[in-house]
Amino acid sequence: MLTRKGRFLSACFAAGLGIAAVAMAGESCAWAFDGNSAVDDKAPLQIFKNPKAALRAGLEGVRSGHPHSAIAALEYAAEGGESLAQWKLGKMYAAGDGVPHDDAKAFEYFSQIVENYDEDDADPRQAPFVSSAFVALGVYNLSGIANTRIAPNTARAMEMFHYAAVNFGDANAQYNLARMYLDGSGTAKDGRQAARWLFLAADKGHIESQALLGQMLFAGHDGVQRQRALGLMWLSLAHDGVTDKVKDQWILDLYGKAMGSASDDDRQVASVYLDDRLKRRN
Repeated sequence: MLTRKGRFLSACFAAGLGIAAVAMAGESCAWAFDGNSAVDDKAPLQIFKNPKAALRAGLEGVRSGHPHSAIAALEYAAEGGESLAQWKLGKMYAAGDGVPHDDAKAFEYFSQIVENYDEDDADPRQAPFVSSAFVALGVYNLSGIANTRIAPNTARAMEMFHYAAVNFGDANAQYNLARMYLDGSGTAKDGRQAARWLFLAADKGHIESQALLGQMLFAGHDGVQRQRALGLMWLSLAHDGVTDKVKDQWILDLYGKAMGSASDDDRQVASVYLDDRLKRRN
């Protein structure tokens, strides 16, 4: 795994997954708001003091509801090596938030973070968005990006997820890694490994992991011993954590099906497990 910066992205490019760098160097990225300016789409642009000032101005622009005027600031900060700016631009292009949706650009910005990450000299404050960049690249590698040179590469996806899961304890990485073991994507199917990673993520409150782990335990799955009451407890936690009933309808369905087939004993024991867990968590 990574022991010096650049190893991951170099491997990506060697595997044929690199894309052309975003052509920003020739643009007028030396202009935008300084760190103390009010962000206004109609205000005259000022020279950046430095990348950190540009980062502050860009983030303030986004917070103030002026993403368009924040782009130049964030681009300047990203070029200056500010990984938070690279991450923010990657998220914006991935979601089409204030910019045209462009997964190739998002991939490039996330790749810059991974390329420059040095675990031997890492800033702990950067861990959340560095980890998020690894996960994002893993997701892109799972399916590739249409009409680009970024083709599906499940081995690279697993490597990215595994690194973020182990080194950052990232719940999203652990969940995606578990799904790969469940689906046999890029690796042999392994229900026990899937359950192991799901538990680590579920224990952090990741509701998708709680739901899948609960289903595996409730029904028994691929070498995972059936434990109906424990499975029902995890499903109950996932059910209670749902905030988007449209996106998470599958969780509600799993819970409803399990509750419908559970015995009274299953429900009673699950309630005891749930009460005990909530007491320990509090």
